[in-house]
Amino acid sequence: MAPRRQPQPMPTTQDELQQVIAAAIAQYAASQGGMGGSNSGNTGNNNNNPPHGCTYKQFLDCKPINFDGTGGAVAFVRWAEKTESVLRMSKCALDQQVTYISGLFVDGALSWWNLQVQTLGEAAAYTLTWTELKELMRKKYCSRAEIQRLETKFWHLKMEGPKIAEYVQRFHDLSHVVPYMVTPEFKRIERFIWGLAPQIISMVTSSKPATITEAIDLSVALTEEAIRLNKFDEGEPKKKETHVESSGGNKRKFSNFKQGTGMVVKKGEQNAPAPDTAGSKKKGKGYMGAQPKCNSCQRHHSGRCSLRVCESCGKTGHTKDFCWASAGRGGQGGSGNRNNRGGNGNRPQGNQGGDGNRANNANQAGAMNRNQGNHQAGNNGGNGQRPGCFNCGDQGHFKRNCPELNQARGRVFNMEAREVRQDPNVVTGTFPVNQRYASVLFDTGADYSFVSLEFRNMLGLAACKLDIPYSIELANGKLVEANEVIRGCVIELGEREFALDLLPVQLGRFDVVVGMDWLSSNKAEIVCHEKIIRIPTDDGETIVVHGEKRETPLRMISCLKARKCLQKGCVAFLAHIVDKKAAEPKIEDIPVVREYPEVFPEDLPGLPPQRQVEFRIDLVPGAAPVAKAPYRLAPSEMQELSTQLQELLDKGFIRPSFSPWGAPVLFVKKKDGSFRMCIDYRELNKLTIKNRYPLPRIDDLFDQLQGSSFYSKIDLRSGYHQLRIQEESIPKTAFRTRYGHYEFLVMPFGLTNAPAVFMDLMNRVCKPYLDKFVIVFIDDILIYSKTKAEHEQHLRAILELLKKEQLYAIL
Repeated sequence: MAPRRQPQPMPTTQDELQQVIAAAIAQYAASQGGMGGSNSGNTGNNNNNPPHGCTYKQFLDCKPINFDGTGGAVAFVRWAEKTESVLRMSKCALDQQVTYISGLFVDGALSWWNLQVQTLGEAAAYTLTWTELKELMRKKYCSRAEIQRLETKFWHLKMEGPKIAEYVQRFHDLSHVVPYMVTPEFKRIERFIWGLAPQIISMVTSSKPATITEAIDLSVALTEEAIRLNKFDEGEPKKKETHVESSGGNKRKFSNFKQGTGMVVKKGEQNAPAPDTAGSKKKGKGYMGAQPKCNSCQRHHSGRCSLRVCESCGKTGHTKDFCWASAGRGGQGGSGNRNNRGGNGNRPQGNQGGDGNRANNANQAGAMNRNQGNHQAGNNGGNGQRPGCFNCGDQGHFKRNCPELNQARGRVFNMEAREVRQDPNVVTGTFPVNQRYASVLFDTGADYSFVSLEFRNMLGLAACKLDIPYSIELANGKLVEANEVIRGCVIELGEREFALDLLPVQLGRFDVVVGMDWLSSNKAEIVCHEKIIRIPTDDGETIVVHGEKRETPLRMISCLKARKCLQKGCVAFLAHIVDKKAAEPKIEDIPVVREYPEVFPEDLPGLPPQRQVEFRIDLVPGAAPVAKAPYRLAPSEMQELSTQLQELLDKGFIRPSFSPWGAPVLFVKKKDGSFRMCIDYRELNKLTIKNRYPLPRIDDLFDQLQGSSFYSKIDLRSGYHQLRIQEESIPKTAFRTRYGHYEFLVMPFGLTNAPAVFMDLMNRVCKPYLDKFVIVFIDDILIYSKTKAEHEQHLRAILELLKKEQLYAIL
C-alpha cells in the first residue's frame, strides 16, 4: 500500500504565513533556474533574448522612425538616437541591423542608400555594422559646412521672451550635434545660462546650479513666476521702429511704437500723441501718478494743454487755419481761410473773379508764400473745388507727391573708399559679379543698385532702355539721369548666385553699389557693427556674408619706442619688401655671373653625367613589389600629364618600363596656376630602408656667417633631376599612367632618402670650400665674404666648380 502524504498543518499566525510564502517563492525560483539551464543546454533557444535576433515585424513593432534625409544634422542625430533605442528594445542581431534599418530610408535618403549599394556592392553594403553605417551617414548629413552653421546658431542661441520650453529643446538639439562646445559639464551650464532671458538670468546665475538639470528646472520655475508677475510685458521698453519715406525734401517721417500700447502711430498722425483710453487695451497697472488727466489730449499733465485741436474738424495736430477739411468749404462763411474777410472768400489783393488764378496771386505778391500756397483752395469763391498742393498749388496731388520737389527717383551715396573704411556703418567687400571681381558697397541709403561706367563694360551684357528715365540724387546733392538698366546680372555670395539689376551711373571708387531694391527683395539683414550681411534662403538656411574689416592705419614710431615695446614683450615682425613688378635681371648685367652663362641655362640640357654619388633604393628584407591603379584625373590634368610625360621623354629623364612596381600619379597646383606632377611613392617609402645621413642644422650654418658682409645665393635648377639613379634601383621608381608605364633614370621627387643623398652629393662637390666661404643646404648654395673683392673671387671659384661638375643653376 502506497504511503499516504500527511496533510501539512495550516499556518495559524502571521509570521508562519510569511514563512510559507517565502518558502514557496524560493522553491519556484529554483525550479525555474533548473529549467533554464536544461533548455540552454539542449536547444540554445531563449525566448527572452534569442541568439537569432528578432523578426522584421518585431523590429517594426518598436515603432522606428523613417528617415528622408531632410532636416539637417539635428534631424539626423534625433533619428540616430531613436534608431539606437529601437535596436536595444527589439534586441536586433548585429547582422540584421543594417538590413532592417535600410528599410527605414525614404525619398532622398533612399536614393543615397541605393548609391552606396551600387558603389560598395550589395554584399559589402549589407554586411556593414550599424556603427559603420552611422559614420557614413554622418559624413553625408553632418558635413563640415553644416556643423559650422549650427555652431554659429548655437553660439547666438538665446531665449525669446518667456519661451523657455523652446529654448531648452533647441539647446538640447544643438548640444547633441556639437557636444565639444559644451564639454565639460560646467561649460554646458554656463552656455545655457548665458542664453536665458534678462528677467531671470541674474537669479539663475546667483544660484550657481551644479548640474544642467538643476539649471533647467530652476529656469523653468523662474520663467513661470516671471510670467505670473507680467515681467516679460513690462521688463523691457518697446523699441522705436523708424519708417523712412522717400520725399521731395528728403525729410524722414517716423512711426514710433508707443511704450506700453503696442500700437504703431499712423503716418497721418505723427504729431498727435496716442490716446491713453481704456479702449487701448493697455497691459499692466496703468497710470499710477498724481497728475490729472487732460480731456483734450487724454494725457496726464498739469496746467494748460499745449496740444493744438482744430475747431473745424475736431482732430488734433493742427488748427482750423491749416485744416484740410475746412479748405474745401472756403466759400461757406470764410471759416476755411484766415486771409478771408467775408463770406465770398475773396482776397483783399484784388482776386475778384473768385476763380483761384495763381498767376494773379503771383503778380500781386511776387511769389507764393506758405499761407497762400496752403490755402489757395479757399479763394475759389465757394465753387467747391478740391484742395491743392501746398507747394505748387495745383490740384490733384499733395505736397509729398509734388513733381517740383520729387524729381529724384533714387538716391545713391557716392562715397570714397577711404570714407567707407572709416565708417563703421557700411559693409563693403570684393565679390564676383558676372564672374568678374568687383568692389561692392552694400548701401541701405541707396534706393536702387548701380554699376560704375567703367565696370559696366566688363559685365558682358547689353543695357536696356528705361521707359521713364530715373533722376539719381548723389550724396553731394547733384542730380544725374539714368535712362538704361542692365538686367540679368549675377552676384556670387558664398556658393549662391543672386540676380541683380544695375543702373549705370558715375560712381566713386566702387564698381557696384547694392541698394535697397536688392536688399529688400532678398530679405537681407545688415549688421553694421559686425560688418556682416545675413541673407535667408528658401531652403531655411542663412547665408552670412562677411564684409571687409576696417584697416588700422600704420603709424611710424621711433627706434627708441620700438626698443621699449620689445622690452615689454610686444610681438614684432620683420618683413622684407619685394617689388614683384621689377624687371628680372639679365645675365649680362651681373658681374662675374656673366662670365659663366653655361651654368645658367633656360632648361636642363638632358640626362646628367655619371657622378661620384648615385641614388639607390634599398628595401627591407622580404619586400614584394607594390603596384597601385592610376588615380582618376580631370580632363585638364590628363592633358597636362601627356605634355609633361613628353617633356620628360625628350630630356631622357624617363623611359618605358616593364617593372612589376607601379605608383600612381597626381597633380598639385602651383601658385602661378600651373600643375606640378607628383608620384605617390608612399607605398615604396614604407618598404625602403631609411638613410641615416644627417642634414645640417640651420643654426649651425648661420653661425658660419659671422663677420661677413657680402652674400650670393645660388639655387640649382631642378636639383634632383641632376642626379642619376643606380641601374638596379630604376625599376622601383616605375609609375603608371593612362598613357603607359614609365620609370625614372634620374632621381624623382617624393622618395624618402632623396634629400639626404643629394645633400651628400653637394657636400662632396663643395668640400674644398665648405665652411670657408660657402655653406650648402640640399640644393641651395650660399657664398659669403667679408669684402667685395674677396666675394668676387669666391663666387668665381664656386661657378667654376659648378661648370666643371655640370651642375646647373637658376639665375
